[in-house]
Amino acid sequence: MLKRLEIAGFKSFARKTVLDFSSATTAIVGPNGSGKSNVAEAFRFALGEQSMKSMRGKRSEDLIFAGSHATARANRAAVTIIFDNETRTANGGGSRLFPKLEFDEVSIERAVFRDGSSEYLINGSKVRLRDVQELLASANIGETGHHIISQGEADRILLAHPRERRAMLEDALGLKAFEFRKQDAERKLEKTDANVREVESLRREIAPHIRFLKKQVERIERAESLIEELAIACQTYFAIEEKYVEVEQKEAARMRAASAEKLAHATKALTDFDERTTHDTEGMKLAQRIRDAEREVDRATAERSALGRELGRIEGALEGAKRRGRNMQQANDVRVTREDLQALQDLAQEHASLDDHANPAALLAALRSLRGAISAFFTKHVHADEDILQDEEQLVHSLTREQEIALAKDAELAVRIDESRTALMKAREASMAHDETGREERHHILQLAEEKAREEAALVRLDARLQELSYLSTSLEHERAEVLALAGSRALSYTPLVELPQEPRQVQLDRKRTLERLKIRVEEAGGGSEDVKKEYEEAVAREEFLARELEDLASSSAGLRALIDELDTELTRTFSEGLASVNTSFGEFFSLMFGGGGAKLVLEDLAPAISESEDEDVFDTEEGDEAFAPQKRFKPGIDISVHLPKKRVQSLLQLSGGERALTSIALIFAMSQVNPPPFLILDETDAALDEANSRRYGDMIESLAKKSQLIVISHNRETMSRAGILYGVTMGSDGVSKLLSIKFDEATQVAK
Repeated sequence: MLKRLEIAGFKSFARKTVLDFSSATTAIVGPNGSGKSNVAEAFRFALGEQSMKSMRGKRSEDLIFAGSHATARANRAAVTIIFDNETRTANGGGSRLFPKLEFDEVSIERAVFRDGSSEYLINGSKVRLRDVQELLASANIGETGHHIISQGEADRILLAHPRERRAMLEDALGLKAFEFRKQDAERKLEKTDANVREVESLRREIAPHIRFLKKQVERIERAESLIEELAIACQTYFAIEEKYVEVEQKEAARMRAASAEKLAHATKALTDFDERTTHDTEGMKLAQRIRDAEREVDRATAERSALGRELGRIEGALEGAKRRGRNMQQANDVRVTREDLQALQDLAQEHASLDDHANPAALLAALRSLRGAISAFFTKHVHADEDILQDEEQLVHSLTREQEIALAKDAELAVRIDESRTALMKAREASMAHDETGREERHHILQLAEEKAREEAALVRLDARLQELSYLSTSLEHERAEVLALAGSRALSYTPLVELPQEPRQVQLDRKRTLERLKIRVEEAGGGSEDVKKEYEEAVAREEFLARELEDLASSSAGLRALIDELDTELTRTFSEGLASVNTSFGEFFSLMFGGGGAKLVLEDLAPAISESEDEDVFDTEEGDEAFAPQKRFKPGIDISVHLPKKRVQSLLQLSGGERALTSIALIFAMSQVNPPPFLILDETDAALDEANSRRYGDMIESLAKKSQLIVISHNRETMSRAGILYGVTMGSDGVSKLLSIKFDEATQVAK
């Protein structure tokens, strides 16, 4: 309930003025122009009225005390309404007027300054206009002013536009709280729909990027699969190849040591034999022949051994050059073809010169023409990389030539060694023949010589084998470094073999060819990037998040739409029930006021039109308040149908001033009966009533005061007699309104 009203600097109330509302009915009286109606306008102002017309002003500055010859003007107008928010029953039952606030006393203050700014406060804390509106709506105090009927506006509800009349009725029925909830839901739905569009736009934007990244990741995964296959193949290949080189090197070293030992034994035995035959002249000559032959065998053997090592080096380099040139084999084939054609041309020219019966000139001309065509063909089709190919070919050709020369020289040395050995054998045979005795010894010497020659040849072969194995070990290290760069350390993560598998060497060579093909495929597939995979995972996670967000938004949107439907249903039901209840009370009050007849509210389906209030000037609109304002929806308006006793009326405009006043009073009281507001202000609504109707009016006031606090501004004595507190408003020469108060209960006690 209302507790008190504090006015400071508002219109004619220059000084702080406090009105106490401890009675169910409070009357405010005073002469015309004293400022008593400013009290009703102070209520409008504090409750958030935005229409200057409703407060009889043009600018916000008109609400501030303008000053007089005796009193300075005020710079601020402030009105504070204090409500009692304690429970409504003495035993603590019931509910608070403002259930959302846990205060026993609630103050709503509004202040306006001369610079046009204003502020709202609830219990001293600054708030928005929307906060004030929501708080008042929770207590059935709406913004249409149905609970404040000012002077000259008693019949405003009768002359209002049907849509405005409907708004007043909705306000009186307490539907504003539902409207606020519905507006909040609609704004949230609009924002949710905007978020849905934004999320869908983000998903459309991210989809092409995800497809691109997916292709990149698939390529990376293919490369990783090939790398995995390469790593597994490398583990098997390197484990076997490493063991193979180790076993072969040990075996070759063992065989070489055995051959060297046998060679040393045979050489020593032959040396001992030579020493024994030194003093024999013939024998000495034969011995000299033998030594010469041995030296020749040694020189030829040493040269062949050195040649074997050189041949091993050439074969290793040649194998490397051939491997580098595999990818350019086509160019080699083309070049070989050219060489074959040129060789054929040379051969044809030679035959032409030897053939007396042929026509040499014609043949040579044809050959020159062929040479020109060949040159033109190769000039046109040889690739720009021919220099590199030629370098490789020249290297292979040079190494091949060196190999051929080395092999030829090796063959010559083999012949030379055989001849030297033959000469050595003949010398030794002659020496043995010289000495018929010791035939067995000479036979043994021949065996030793053969053994020495055999072991020397074996040493040459084994040295070449060791050189070949050394090159194979070096190549193996190069291959490891290559696969380490392609497949990583896993390719070399294998357990060394204890023994070599029992399989043909060709199987391992096939593994090597497979390995080479895998390396080429890995190089063609390209390497992978963890950043790309991470970016893809993040993009997919973002898309999944947006999908979940979209589902949540859709669920939220569906919930908001359901809430709006529920609120629409509740609003429709409450409005229909309230309209029926108001019509019942309206008919009763109307019949009481007129001594018969009837009146009711009816719905009209009107075309949308701009109401009078939309043309009015408003002030004090806070930023964002327009978003909170009730949306203008085209609802059926409300018209008033009246039936006076013994009089036919077709329009409200046909009613007299008194009849309109009675009708409006009946309607206002009917609306207040259905959903009583905490207070009701009546500003000279009884001015047009005669004495009989004034008594009826007073009776209705007493009945209404049981449900709502009443503040009546009146000149009517009957009305004043029904009040518990009477405030008199006067205005002196200084233009300032002042209050005098009388409590009738106290006055009665004093009178006794």
